[in-house]
Amino acid sequence: MQDRRKTPRAIVNQVAKIQSHDGAVVQNCLVADMSDGGVRLVAESQIPDEFILFLEGDGGVGRECRVVWRLDTEIGAEFVHADGGDLAQPGIGW
Repeated sequence: MQDRRKTPRAIVNQVAKIQSHDGAVVQNCLVADMSDGGVRLVAESQIPDEFILFLEGDGGVGRECRVVWRLDTEIGAEFVHADGGDLAQPGIGW
């Protein structure tokens, strides 16, 4: 199998929260690994095609993401803004 990643991924295995863009849906997931360009998530429930990802310990700062593949409970998502494009969201805290 060919690795098509643009940048290497680091194993993270950290709990995170996913919020829909309208702020209505917040759910937990596991960030399995991450690179400069995206993440691989594990989630038991349906993830929207576009969402904001909040990592534990980032003080309520999130990254805008877009799903690029799905396989059972795993999701591959790219960061929408390559420059980091962090979003602060009130009400999402650890």
